[in-house]
Amino acid sequence: MTHPGLPIEWVVIVTSAVFLLGAWSLHPAAVSATHGRTINLAELPVLGPLIRGMVHSPLLLFFLKLISVALFLLIIAAGLFGSAVPERNIATVLTWNIWWTGLIVSVFFLGSAWCAVCPWDALATWLVNKRLWRRGAPHSSLNLRVPRWLRSVWPALLMFIGLSWLELCMGITVSPYATALLALFIVVLATVSLAVYERKAFCRYFCPVGRTVGFYSQLAPVELRPIDTDICADCTTLECYYGNDEVAPCPTHLVMGRLQQNTYCTSCGNCTQSCPSRNVAWRLRRYGVEAIQEARPHADEAWFMLILFSLTILHGLSMMPFYESWVSGLAVLIGDSGRLLWSQSAFFILSLTAPVAVYLIFVYMTCRLNMEHVEIKRGFSGLAFSVLPLAFAYHIAHNLNHLLREGAGILYVLGNPLGIGTQPLTLVEKHQRYMHMLLPEDLLFALQAGLLIFGFWISLKVIQHRASGLFDGRRAAMAPMVVFAILATSLHLWLLNQPMVMRM
Repeated sequence: MTHPGLPIEWVVIVTSAVFLLGAWSLHPAAVSATHGRTINLAELPVLGPLIRGMVHSPLLLFFLKLISVALFLLIIAAGLFGSAVPERNIATVLTWNIWWTGLIVSVFFLGSAWCAVCPWDALATWLVNKRLWRRGAPHSSLNLRVPRWLRSVWPALLMFIGLSWLELCMGITVSPYATALLALFIVVLATVSLAVYERKAFCRYFCPVGRTVGFYSQLAPVELRPIDTDICADCTTLECYYGNDEVAPCPTHLVMGRLQQNTYCTSCGNCTQSCPSRNVAWRLRRYGVEAIQEARPHADEAWFMLILFSLTILHGLSMMPFYESWVSGLAVLIGDSGRLLWSQSAFFILSLTAPVAVYLIFVYMTCRLNMEHVEIKRGFSGLAFSVLPLAFAYHIAHNLNHLLREGAGILYVLGNPLGIGTQPLTLVEKHQRYMHMLLPEDLLFALQAGLLIFGFWISLKVIQHRASGLFDGRRAAMAPMVVFAILATSLHLWLLNQPMVMRM
């Protein structure tokens, strides 16, 4: 059974908006974004005192972690001992239909808040430190320094690619048992990492979910920053970095006084609790301002953003009715007559590399249009931020289909989480889920169209600012990247216009 695609009238609206905005971005009067004003949430008239109490006390965070861990343990139990029917088991329904989409949507409003209540990290911390809160004992971990060759996002990127391969080529998302094993594996990896290396190396270097959330958080409207930068400049103790007797140090080696991007902040609250001056607060800011002009370009981070962009496209393609025929056609070409694992893997690699290759072509054209020589490597890293809002917007738009159309299935499995004695969904039940969406269908279409326009708009602002820095403000030099953003959004729009196969 398939979901209907985005109606043609919405396709026309998005297409018109994309071309109008693209043409405007090249006009000399178009001005790139500036940082603008931020709002300290702790200073709000009514909510301010509540927010201050929440961020300076560990109790609320501990309570949320307990809920997260309880749901996680339920997923483990249901996956290992429950029904093998994915749509009847809470392990697969909650993990792939609810959590993954909800996680990405949460970044749109709350940044990296998920990392603060992550059950993998919570269980690992409790097991290694042998405490439910407060700082662990000095010798609870070996505290070894992470080897230099691992100090990048490459490990997380390789894990992300591996997990995506398991999903798309091995079908892990429709296996409750495999879902539970994967969850247990990640907990073991997080626990071993915490027991061996200093601080939380898993969160900083290895976790594919955390790094995805971190990069998407560059677009989020919230940030954890100093209230008064002069206080941080005069600070000599750096409790935000080292912690104190009660509060652990920053898990990802960040100094609050020099923090300029959300990428590696896990919203753990350690800095807000340890700062003796209470000089750390959550602030509201403009959407995308960090990706537009504040985040610093690095090669490994650029590759992560580009592969993330490719994987969102690949996930969309894998849900199309024609996907199986494409893979079967590839199997005929390469002589794959088995379970089509080789064909699916080949298509996976092709889909992963093709968008990156296209991006490289447009970066090359952009650099060559510049009157002064700009290294391709520099353009590659600096302009990669332009794909982040495109990937983020389509990622949410695509997954909203699963959440709003298939998310109603959570109501069926809450009463019987393990799915004991159940059978696969009948056509009548699938039709009922299809008809009883969590939100009206017209609202879903409007949200999807609005997200694509939003992502394209932020991407244009990124191109304007980054290209201006690279090419001394020459707008002709940024034209290829504007064309690239138009092509990428057109591809996303075409995917949303197609009927989409139900996940389970």
